[in-house]
Amino acid sequence: MRAHAIVVPPTDWTGRAIERVVRPLPEPRRPVLPRFAYHSRAGVVAPTDAPCVCCGQERGWVYTGPVYGAGAPDAGICPYCIAFGKAAERYGATFNDLIDGDVPEEVAREILERTPGIPAWQSPRWLTHCGDGAEFLGTIGAEGLAHFPDAVETLRREWAGRGRPPAQVEEYLGALDAAGMPTAYLFRCRVCGTHLAYSDFT
Repeated sequence: MRAHAIVVPPTDWTGRAIERVVRPLPEPRRPVLPRFAYHSRAGVVAPTDAPCVCCGQERGWVYTGPVYGAGAPDAGICPYCIAFGKAAERYGATFNDLIDGDVPEEVAREILERTPGIPAWQSPRWLTHCGDGAEFLGTIGAEGLAHFPDAVETLRREWAGRGRPPAQVEEYLGALDAAGMPTAYLFRCRVCGTHLAYSDFT
């Protein structure tokens, strides 16, 4: 059974106004987002109609992740100004704070200055593998991690290495929540494809 809605506009509306009610304008098409070698853009980019505070252009997207730097704005930077290094150059800003491992200087600068940050509960850290920065794929919980046993093993080793008994480690892993706490952060090695993860909570 199908239901039909009848729209009755006010009598003083013009034909054009009536058309906008019956056939509303589609959402504006937004530009293609820049590609980041070390970040999937998950969780740190949102649509906006406001101009970027850095370049002044209406890019259609805004970065919503962390920004580090005394003179850097807390919000309003477009992802293009991050990708092209303009925000880092203008404000002396970085978007990541800690790289967990040794990587070449150019890789470190790419991750710190031209890669979106991680929306973490604590100070985030960027995982590395095979001498390169890993690609951040997003936050993930226990259910999602079931598809990435290699990442689960990195979490298990990390927490077991802190002296936690096995039963407590497994209980912790089972409580991981992509949208709550504790949360895991999933990465993939850009060289060999191994999945890695770490986790945190407040």
